[in-house]
Amino acid sequence: MEMKMGISSFNPFCTLLLSLAFFSIFTLIPPAQSGSDYTSLVYKGCAKQALSDPTGVYTQALSALFGSLVSQSTKARFYKTSSGSGQSTINGLFQCRGDLSNGDCYNCVSKIPQIVQSLCGKTIAARVQLYGCYLLYEVSGFAQISGFEMLYKTCGSTNVAGSGFEERRDTALSVLENGVVSGHGFYTTNYQSVYVLGQCEGDLGDSDCGECVKNAVQRAQVECGSSISGQLYLHRCFISYSYYPNGVPTRSSSPSSSSSSSS
Repeated sequence: MEMKMGISSFNPFCTLLLSLAFFSIFTLIPPAQSGSDYTSLVYKGCAKQALSDPTGVYTQALSALFGSLVSQSTKARFYKTSSGSGQSTINGLFQCRGDLSNGDCYNCVSKIPQIVQSLCGKTIAARVQLYGCYLLYEVSGFAQISGFEMLYKTCGSTNVAGSGFEERRDTALSVLENGVVSGHGFYTTNYQSVYVLGQCEGDLGDSDCGECVKNAVQRAQVECGSSISGQLYLHRCFISYSYYPNGVPTRSSSPSSSSSSSS
């Protein structure tokens, strides 16, 4: 699989946090209801294995990692780095949604370390997804999973079958598949009242990004059927779509959702 190297030199995160062999069940929370709620929690994944740290070396490395990630969020929407050394190395990254300002990105990312501590405690790996950003970390050597692993999905509670919606949605999602490639990892548009958004992990190559989003689109079509909205988060990309019969609002929002599940 083609991948670009990130800002630091350690291997790309094909590791992730959400295989049930390692992770506790997520907290499932409906998506935020408006663009201003970009700091609302979408889901969290916590490793089942506690972080054994009698000397405090891991705690120190994790604290330094969080500090570095939060600091970088004032000037970047994606950053990957590591902290510590040898077996105590902890790898981490954050990514903000491509349409957030630097200030909003910082406001989003800076909330996650405390959320991790509150919801996961001290574990060897964790991932927290807010509506506008996510952050993950893992102790070096954590188990690897596919970049196409589905982490979380939610489908709107309203169905609009038979209204021509599915054809509009599928066309919009097709445009999205091409758009994330030409947009180098982030793309958003609307087509006949269907608003779509897609984003890939910041160091994923254009070709692999297109494949990831294509995979997410296919799953959305199957998993959400004729639901008025849907969001699917894979390990290395996510997509969302929303249908607005009265026209897409100026600042996008997500219709209420009541059907959620995770891997």
